[in-house]
Amino acid sequence: MLAANDAPHLPTAAAYFEWEAQQPEKYEYIDGRVYAMSGGSVNHGRLAIRLTSLFDTHLDGTNCIPGNSDIKIEIAGTQNYTYPDASVTCDDRDKANPNYFTYPCLIVEVLSKGTEAYDRGGKFRLYRRNPALRDYLLVSSTRVEMDLYSRADSGDWTIVNYQAGDTIELRSIGLSFAIEQIYRGLELTPER
Repeated sequence: MLAANDAPHLPTAAAYFEWEAQQPEKYEYIDGRVYAMSGGSVNHGRLAIRLTSLFDTHLDGTNCIPGNSDIKIEIAGTQNYTYPDASVTCDDRDKANPNYFTYPCLIVEVLSKGTEAYDRGGKFRLYRRNPALRDYLLVSSTRVEMDLYSRADSGDWTIVNYQAGDTIELRSIGLSFAIEQIYRGLELTPER
């Protein structure tokens, strides 16, 4: 995530929404600054599509709404907005807002070399401010591997690393799936 060099300082979320609506690209908004969203690899896109499709099929007929990378997340209690690769909300309060989710129970980020440190660190610190968030899934785009951060009822976060042969358990939406289901047919090139 890089700060947009030519973007103005936008002191309010309203100014951000107005400015972004005039831009050809998407921008995250953190503490008055905008950050351009860069494109991802083919694997990045395919992984995000597969997960979003899986969530959509699983949640059909429920109260929950899956989101793709076009749906903003408002960081609860702030005026900061991000674009995760996938998300799910089951909170009725999110149905009243056509522009973003505020109370997702699940957020997914597909990792890339340029964003992995931020997705694991600063972005996760922002996301976990949300009291509704139960699962934060980080998906590798270079190897068959996912890290799932889950919030226990006590509020503590645990992490489980999933690799080939494992079954992912997303308690936030009551979904289990084999990791290979998401990585099938992809040409993976581990980073050096």
